[in-house]
Amino acid sequence: RPTFTCGGVVSGESGFIGSEGFPGVYPPNSKCTWKITVPEGKVVVLSFRYLDLESDNLCRYDFVDIYNGHANGQRIGRFCGTVKPGALVSNSNKMLVQMTSDANTAGSGFIAKFSAAEPHERGDQYCGGRLEKPSGSFQTPNWPERDYPAGVTCSWHIVAPKNQLIELKFEKFDVERDNYCRYDYVAVFNGGEVNDAKRIGKYCGDSPPAPILSERNELLIQFLSDLSLTADGFIGHYKFRPKKLPTTTVPPTTTTVPATSTVKPTVALCQQKCKRSGTLESNYCSSNFVITGTVITAITRAGSLHATISIINVYKEGNLAIQQAGKSMSAKIIVVCKQCPLIRRGLNYIIMGQVDEDGRGKVFPNSFVMSFKTKNSKILNALKNKTC
Repeated sequence: RPTFTCGGVVSGESGFIGSEGFPGVYPPNSKCTWKITVPEGKVVVLSFRYLDLESDNLCRYDFVDIYNGHANGQRIGRFCGTVKPGALVSNSNKMLVQMTSDANTAGSGFIAKFSAAEPHERGDQYCGGRLEKPSGSFQTPNWPERDYPAGVTCSWHIVAPKNQLIELKFEKFDVERDNYCRYDYVAVFNGGEVNDAKRIGKYCGDSPPAPILSERNELLIQFLSDLSLTADGFIGHYKFRPKKLPTTTVPPTTTTVPATSTVKPTVALCQQKCKRSGTLESNYCSSNFVITGTVITAITRAGSLHATISIINVYKEGNLAIQQAGKSMSAKIIVVCKQCPLIRRGLNYIIMGQVDEDGRGKVFPNSFVMSFKTKNSKILNALKNKTC
């Protein structure tokens, strides 16, 4: 068994890298960097064989970052916990891997294999790029003649003028299906880099995602295919839109409540009548997230209720931080006024709400929350395809 040290420079057709001391516990307060180079004209494919880092839904404490190139490259992804990502592919013959640990909880770390692969067949060997025109299209390599190739990573960075937003629509969509989109997927992020805290959604299968509107003037679209099954791919279109000032008819959104992790249950807020208004349909568009799930923990803190929800289904993800362990997914929500709306441990609910900057769901007295029955699934599935 090889001995793994903190970082290093590795090259060749293939090889392994691993956290310091693997399979023993990795040391605290460390930052280790590996620079990988494969032969000129090839791309680097990195496959995690084992991953065990402190788990956090935003990977804030211990994590592995993967970058294109050796310096100032675009981040391909950040990973922690124990769920291995699919194969990661650089856009050149160089990749940088960096593992960071804090002072606390540790695990066994990681081991990953790198190998050289051919860039996909077409002459424009990589896909993606910076898009700055007022409207345009983007598509998978080989579209529409053939399936997209295995082992590619494409990132399109769309940048609008400061006072405009970006509207995104997928016209055709067919990406290898998986319940959790672990193998081939499209992920869309607010801003210009891969950051799970700003992820709008992660998509696969053969149903086009609902239209997407950016929060500000930048969006990043990342497409990744692993080294196995492929599919038709997709074509998407974008256009810039002016920011609209909210009118009096628009239901309250996050802008009416400070979107921070310290929203306090004020007397004025918590004296509101504990009565939801409207319907599933009328509340769907004004909510950042819409999920169904079971309350597994509920703790009262400073007048608010902090709950963990075991997710049954996600209908609108927004920026909600969803943690995955094996096949089970969960999210943390805060009922700002603990009695309103009232949720109880062990029961199933439909929960609609806003999201704070830490990725936690915020539920206010006027948020739409109701008991979940199987018969509600039909209307929720119909709303999932609704254009807001």
